[in-house]
Amino acid sequence: MAKILIIEDDPHINQMLGELLTQAGYSILSAYSGTEGLMLIKAESIDLILLDLLLPGKLGEDVLAEIRQTSQIPIIVLTAIDDEESTISLLKIGANDYVTKPFNNEILLARIEVQLRNVIPRTAETKQLQFKDLTLDLELFQGYLDGHPLDLLNREFEILKVMLENPKKVFSKNNLYESVWQEDFLGNDNVINVHVSKIRTKLAKIKPDEEYIQTVWGIGFKLKA
Repeated sequence: MAKILIIEDDPHINQMLGELLTQAGYSILSAYSGTEGLMLIKAESIDLILLDLLLPGKLGEDVLAEIRQTSQIPIIVLTAIDDEESTISLLKIGANDYVTKPFNNEILLARIEVQLRNVIPRTAETKQLQFKDLTLDLELFQGYLDGHPLDLLNREFEILKVMLENPKKVFSKNNLYESVWQEDFLGNDNVINVHVSKIRTKLAKIKPDEEYIQTVWGIGFKLKA
C-alpha cells in the first residue's frame, strides 16, 4: 500500500483528498502547512506527495525546493494557476506533475498511479522496506538510495533490513549481531562497527551530506530521522 502525503491548508480539500485516496486503496498522511509537511517527510516513509502552492508560512514552491535538496519523492502540485510560465517554473524546481483546481478526481488518481508506477524500484509485485529515500527490495536482495543501486554485501543488507523493519528503534550491538548472525553475541563490538562503517561509506558515496545511521553512544545504532 503506497503512502501519500497531502500538504493542503484547506481542511475541506484535505479531507476530500484523504477520503478519495483512502477509497482508492492508498495510505494517507495529512499536513496543513509546509513546515508540518516537511516534518512528516523526515519522520515517515512516503511514496508520493500532493502539494498545494498557497500554504501559510512557507509557500509551496519553497517546500518543493527544500524537498528536492534531499529527496526525489514524486510530487504532484495542486494549483489554481494554469499558465505555461508557471508550469515551466514548477517543473524546473522539481515537480513531477501538476493538477489545476478544480480537478477531476479520476484524472488525479490516474496521474498518481503513473507517478507511483515510475518510482524505482517500487512495484506491486515486490516486497520492500523504505526509510526516507533508502529502499531495500527483499526479493531482489538489492538496496537503492535515491533510486541508485547500492553494492551491499550479505551482512550489510541484513543489518539494514533489521533496522528498516523497526525504523524508530535503538539497536544495541547485541541486538544487531544476534539478529543478523543468528548466534550468541560474545562481546566483539568490532564486527558490528566494521559492517556499519562500510554501510555508511556506501551511502555517503551517493548522498555525502545525508546521515542515515546514527550512533547512540553507549548503546548502539538507530536510523536517523
